[in-house]
Amino acid sequence: MTDEKIIELLFARDERALAEIEKKYSNLCKYTAGNFLNSREDVEECINDMLLAVWNHVPPEKPECLPAYITVLVRNAARTRSRGLGAWKRGANVTLVGEEFLSLLEDEFDVCAAFESRIAGDVINSFLDRLSKSERKVFMMRYWLDAGIEQIASQTGFSHSKIKSMLKRLRDRLAQALKKEGIIV
Repeated sequence: MTDEKIIELLFARDERALAEIEKKYSNLCKYTAGNFLNSREDVEECINDMLLAVWNHVPPEKPECLPAYITVLVRNAARTRSRGLGAWKRGANVTLVGEEFLSLLEDEFDVCAAFESRIAGDVINSFLDRLSKSERKVFMMRYWLDAGIEQIASQTGFSHSKIKSMLKRLRDRLAQALKKEGIIV
């Protein structure tokens, strides 16, 4: 079933839409939530939370890209759930990922305010649009899906050192783009 048809079913308040979402995107949802959670039960709970959120928000919202919409919902549910459980799947890795981004910024910089601003979002989207397909995949796996270097290496076929150097160069390029727009001082 097409995404457009699923959205039509949601607007018609037909519960078959939820079954179709689960059928079509369960692997994507499990992968996304599994990057944050250890247990299968917690992953399933996040998928259920996503389905409830979709049911409650569509309509009035109409997602332009259904897979992206549900991935965001699952990712947010998994992050919230993992915080509630008190432990991340790869606790040290999460700290490292955060530190990689925070290393771009000075101490006085308000991270939340900058990333919530439309300008910062536009700069980051523009940055991502200019990346090659492989660079974008590595960047998104690391900073969106919270995948570890080992996992990225197995899915891309790149060596660990290539991934690490690619991520360093991408962070530097993103920092330059943000500085150019006055977002990082």
